[in-house]
Amino acid sequence: MSTSERIWTAALVVIGDEILSGRTHDKNIAQIASWLEVQGIRLREVRVVPDLEDAIIGAVDALRVGHDYLFTTGGIGPTHDDITVDAVAKAMGVPVVIHPEARAMLEGYYATRGGLNEGRLRMARVPEGADLIPNRMSGAPGIQLGNVYMMAGVPHITAGMLDALTGSLEGGAPLISETIGCWVPESEVAVLLRETEQAHEACQIGSYPFFREGKVGANFVIRSTDPVALAQCAAVLEEGLRNLGRETTPGGI
Repeated sequence: MSTSERIWTAALVVIGDEILSGRTHDKNIAQIASWLEVQGIRLREVRVVPDLEDAIIGAVDALRVGHDYLFTTGGIGPTHDDITVDAVAKAMGVPVVIHPEARAMLEGYYATRGGLNEGRLRMARVPEGADLIPNRMSGAPGIQLGNVYMMAGVPHITAGMLDALTGSLEGGAPLISETIGCWVPESEVAVLLRETEQAHEACQIGSYPFFREGKVGANFVIRSTDPVALAQCAAVLEEGLRNLGRETTPGGI
């Protein structure tokens, strides 16, 4: 199997009591999933865990083995409850150290912002042997150890870290998609959708129903890494919907 044919996968651990309590609405899942898709990597699993060391260790141990990449968000800041580094270090069986390059980055960033205090220095702590993920937004870097990538919890900072990683992770062919909209209850076309997907093994079809203007409709999203297979599947689905007397809208409704 070639690199482009292989399916590369990732998992994500979202860390934070504030996510589980509902005080903060997570935005990182969507942006990481979208970024990974462009890199040719599928986000296959997401877990949300509290700021508890055992919970983080358990998630990291379970997910880093079953996927090519594991991302974490949250818990790498300057406060006492930012324990992701300690938890990942324990999961990987290494001690926590101060990374000299991270310390230098923080010293430069805080030189005109009150200097590097004990709390800020916490953001230079990494599992031994880790590399840094640049962060031009706030100075504090992300951390990479093996196939584990520790990112910030703040979405715009995470976005900057993802930008720094763009093109550096090996992946396969990116997923491409085509959307077909139709004013039809999905229950009426369930058989058509199943049979069309089964006839096109390189494609997956997702059905997303909606209710608008007093009518029921659905958008059907076809995904594949093969543009030819994608076009063929879309054509067959459109023809099947027309044969049922349903008008289709390319691009979705």
